[in-house]
Amino acid sequence: MEYIAWFEEIDKNSLSLAGGKGANLGEMVKLGLPVPEGFVVTTKAYEKFLEVNRLKDLIQRLIRACDVDNTQQLLKTSQQIKDLIVAQDVPKEIEKEILEGYERLGKPFVAVRSSATAEDLPTASFAGQQATFLNVKGEKELIKAVKKCWASLFEPRAIFYRAKHGIEEASIAVIVQKMVNSEASGVMFT
Repeated sequence: MEYIAWFEEIDKNSLSLAGGKGANLGEMVKLGLPVPEGFVVTTKAYEKFLEVNRLKDLIQRLIRACDVDNTQQLLKTSQQIKDLIVAQDVPKEIEKEILEGYERLGKPFVAVRSSATAEDLPTASFAGQQATFLNVKGEKELIKAVKKCWASLFEPRAIFYRAKHGIEEASIAVIVQKMVNSEASGVMFT
């Protein structure tokens, strides 16, 4: 597969392909931890989506023209970019691989989680700045959620944070993972 990677196929060296969360999930699987089954829609898919829909240059122009210290302008720019992304079609070859992966999972309820390449860096943390969608069910809903995750790379706070930290290039992968009905859960930062 060119546009998706299963957790067991990735590891900590896969940051540029799977984003921070994806790379860490791959590491956890390699350690034998009980990680719900899933795959990553790679940054290659996102980059191809931008290329086919001719969005990359337009997005860069909008970002460069935005004064991130002007809240209204930042909000407007963010919404413009997100609307552009969500309105486009996912190239058929990417959609096909995503849906084949979903089929392999058994078409369950899934969590669709953003995994940006610029998150969890030694010098910056983007924790919680991109979108996650829970209890996603069905092929159309899955594709919509993937596009919304891609669009969330341009949440106002993410645009602002990247600008303030001098991060010009960022990409995003999307995790598609079986939902777990947990009795308890938690988050740990190290």
